[in-house]
Amino acid sequence: MNAEPQSSGAPKKGGWVTFPFLIATMPGLTLAAAGWSNNIIVYLINEFNIKSIDAAQIANIVNGCMALSPILGAILADSYLGSFKVITVSSLVSIVGILALTLTSILDLMTPTPCEHGPSPCEGPSKAQIGILYISMALSTMGVAGTRFTLATMGADQFTNPKHQRVFLNWHFFTMYAAMLVSMVGIVYIQDNVGWGLGYGLSGAANLIGLVAFVMGSRYYLLLKPQGSPFTGLACVLVAAFRKRKALLSPKTEDYCQEPQPRETKLINTTNSFKFLNHAALVTEGDMNPDGSIKKPWNLCTLQQVEDLKTLIRISPIWSTGILLHTTLAIQMSLVVLQALAMDRHLGPQLQISAGTMMVFVTISTAISLALIDRFLVTFHKITHTSPTLLKRIGIGHVLTISSMALSALVESKRLAAARTHNLAGNSIVPMSVFWMVPQLLVVGVGEAFMFPGQVMFYYQEFPKSIKSTAAAMVAVIIGIAFYLGTAMVDLISKTTRWLPDGMNDGRLDNVYWVLTIVGLVNFVYFLVCSWMYKYQNDENKELNSPNP
Repeated sequence: MNAEPQSSGAPKKGGWVTFPFLIATMPGLTLAAAGWSNNIIVYLINEFNIKSIDAAQIANIVNGCMALSPILGAILADSYLGSFKVITVSSLVSIVGILALTLTSILDLMTPTPCEHGPSPCEGPSKAQIGILYISMALSTMGVAGTRFTLATMGADQFTNPKHQRVFLNWHFFTMYAAMLVSMVGIVYIQDNVGWGLGYGLSGAANLIGLVAFVMGSRYYLLLKPQGSPFTGLACVLVAAFRKRKALLSPKTEDYCQEPQPRETKLINTTNSFKFLNHAALVTEGDMNPDGSIKKPWNLCTLQQVEDLKTLIRISPIWSTGILLHTTLAIQMSLVVLQALAMDRHLGPQLQISAGTMMVFVTISTAISLALIDRFLVTFHKITHTSPTLLKRIGIGHVLTISSMALSALVESKRLAAARTHNLAGNSIVPMSVFWMVPQLLVVGVGEAFMFPGQVMFYYQEFPKSIKSTAAAMVAVIIGIAFYLGTAMVDLISKTTRWLPDGMNDGRLDNVYWVLTIVGLVNFVYFLVCSWMYKYQNDENKELNSPNP
């Protein structure tokens, strides 16, 4: 994508002048998304009389879509509309969805009659009521699709210096996690104790504030023009290479199709890795028009398109290591809630915290760690004049995640021992404080602070320039796949072992955590092999040009 031309009287585009607008946008949009989604299961059960299992299934679908949908927004931003339009339109769609969700919470005709204690069954929602509910959640989810990672990429695009890009992304994710923390503690409390209408209304107001902040900075943004879908060109490489598979490759660079470029620009050379794909750019008889343009697009591709596809192939092993990493985290987060329900959750003689509130410790740990890591990296660079590579940061995240699984197994072993000592079965509350789980959750948060921004920065830096937004959203794809894979793994464990019965005190949840620890270790070895073999593609930052993590 190319930058839009600037007029002589226009303000300078890009740089730190855009920082306040983009950083103000992130918490607003995050508060909006987290505000309506974090407590959706309780809303479905209490206000729509939906059974617990059905409510959990609906929430699973919503969470899966929220994790996977940003890739669609990123593709639209890269290929057709540009980041600014995608973020603006998505924010407007999200506001409409949250407004509709707010109306369902304040208008009696949009919800079924509340359940009454007695022999008569609860009245479920009508088709119209459930239809409006689904539409409101779908619109709200679509809003997340165009903002969550597209905003991160657009912000990084404002800077040409890789160090400045990292600083922006660190602050971007810090504000995101801080906003999530406010949502978990503040908006969820309002929904449970004051009213759903006010809670959802505040989410909509946060969305509006984020949108206004974003639009206010429009005159300063450096906007990149989309140049059509890059994925069409990548598919063309595969087709053209197969069609010309019998042609003899030439050692001369001049025999391959190049992107139109100024004469002083150096031609791209062919590379020997995945050499078969070079056939796609080999110029044969009948491929070119007299004016030098490509005559048959699916018969001939540029060498740049070939190299872009090779780049994706080289990155794919590193990308695949993130799937099992996030799968173990997804399972751990769901099991933590089950553990908390069977432990003493009192904070003092009167106050009892919610089991779902335990996730706050992960968010707090992540937000604080992001700020500390950013300061540490700056100080470390001043002293040593080097910085840890992105793969090293991701590797640290792997190690900390594995450590948190082992800690979880040890805490659960202690909880089960306490249950046996007191002859407790089923889901009886074990006289053991839920705060025993805080250390493992803090470790998860620190690991996520290393891993999550590191992955986004790595894909942004290493992916071809034509699909930068898509690169950032690849993390969302990993999380989405991990979410569903984790569900399948838990289902498999439930069917093949007796570790996960209905009663927490009757199972062996500690064995599940040990399995996750082993899975994490195997995946970490795989990550080390992939990292050792990987060579950084980006030469802009010499500190990153090491073949090893």
